[in-house]
Amino acid sequence: MDVSYLLILLLVGAFATYFSGDKLASKVALVFALASLGMSVYILNLFNAGQNIDFLSAWITQPKVAFALKGDGLSLAMVLLTSALIPIIIYSSFGNEYKNAKSFYALILFMAFAMTGTFLAADGLLYYIFWELALIPIYFITLIWGNGDAEDRKKAVVKFFIYTFAGSLFMLVAFIYMYQRSKSFLIEDLYAMRLTVKEQTWIFGAFFLAYAIKIPLIPFHTWQAKVYQKAPAVGTMLLSGIMLKMGLYSVIRWQLPIGRFAAIEHKNIFIGLGIAGVIYGSIVALRQNDLKKLLAYSSLAHVGLIAAGAYTLTLDGLRGAVLQMIAHGFVVVGLFLIADIIYRRYQTRTIGEMGGIRQQAPKFTSLFMILVLASVALPSTFNFVGEFTVLFSLSQINMGYAILGGTTIILGAYYMLKMFQQVMLGETNKKAFADVTFNEGFSLVAIVAVLFFFGLYPKPIVDLITPSIEHILTFINRTN
Repeated sequence: MDVSYLLILLLVGAFATYFSGDKLASKVALVFALASLGMSVYILNLFNAGQNIDFLSAWITQPKVAFALKGDGLSLAMVLLTSALIPIIIYSSFGNEYKNAKSFYALILFMAFAMTGTFLAADGLLYYIFWELALIPIYFITLIWGNGDAEDRKKAVVKFFIYTFAGSLFMLVAFIYMYQRSKSFLIEDLYAMRLTVKEQTWIFGAFFLAYAIKIPLIPFHTWQAKVYQKAPAVGTMLLSGIMLKMGLYSVIRWQLPIGRFAAIEHKNIFIGLGIAGVIYGSIVALRQNDLKKLLAYSSLAHVGLIAAGAYTLTLDGLRGAVLQMIAHGFVVVGLFLIADIIYRRYQTRTIGEMGGIRQQAPKFTSLFMILVLASVALPSTFNFVGEFTVLFSLSQINMGYAILGGTTIILGAYYMLKMFQQVMLGETNKKAFADVTFNEGFSLVAIVAVLFFFGLYPKPIVDLITPSIEHILTFINRTN
């Protein structure tokens, strides 16, 4: 079995979900999502056993494009993140009702198909196609099933679509230029190209525009908070938990090895941008009274630190960035699920209108508190492993970077604990707050279990991703 079977399963699942009808759509989608998780684990076992799981087939003759999929430790780690989160996201949505549910859940699986393809693609044009396909489902999920005024929602999602699409066009131009030089889109051929410093700088910049918008990094973040706020809970989880990881993954997989001279020469600039995002996101989060916007800016701060780690061009930096990507994916999905559960009970996201939930929902309170502590990198949680490794890599470059990057822990602890206090403690809201239902509790417990397991024993993921990162570093550090 190769990784193409996983894409086929997700695509078939999307169509099967659509044709199953509104009543069965959520259950059919969940079955296919769980099947994709099982297949991902099976493919991982094949990979660990030394079997070839790559797929390569001629696709387009002119220009020469291959349907090339590569399953290495790095790509499989991101595929497993996607495969693990999609069932949780779908199952957690069972507490909401959606009009035209068959389309809603089909779009979720189609988005999972596109994101998985992005992580596996080993041909530049195929990668670009998957990258753009992932935009379509989230556009419609936010536009049709989003929150608030329809006109405001439309403005936010159109800005997001145009902004990200425009940035991606620069990446496409870079791929076309490289194809003219190498007559190939295959990733190993692009890695092996002998480009001048000037050529690499332009290509690096083209990639940066696409990735900085998707992640997002400041000053390319202006779409994020509004879209996170307007998207339905499922849309926000997909965006924050998985989709932004496409940009961070692509920095490591595509941008750094191909534009290595530019990455080395301008390293301090991009580390600085990442750290600036940490400080900016944290300060703006302190001032938010909307729970989803607070979590959006908190996410901006965390991904800024991840990007800073990746741009250190060190083994610890890249490895820490990947570990933190996975940890952030789980914890941010859990936090946005928390926000959705509160909205289901109170029909508000305004922090000032909440309070006293702890007295009515002790199970919910405990799970929420664990996720808050994981978000601020409490030792023994997965986030601590990732953040510590990234901060250690920054200290190898400059101790000042590590100190400034560490503000994400200090400021994060302040605004997250303050938010928890305002939402959960104090006087009881006049509305009753029921404790978590079975599907809400199961989804949150599954996330918490992952965060503690890999927080205490990260070795399986470290062993999985390290050889791939070392392979990429050999291209970054070569002298010619």
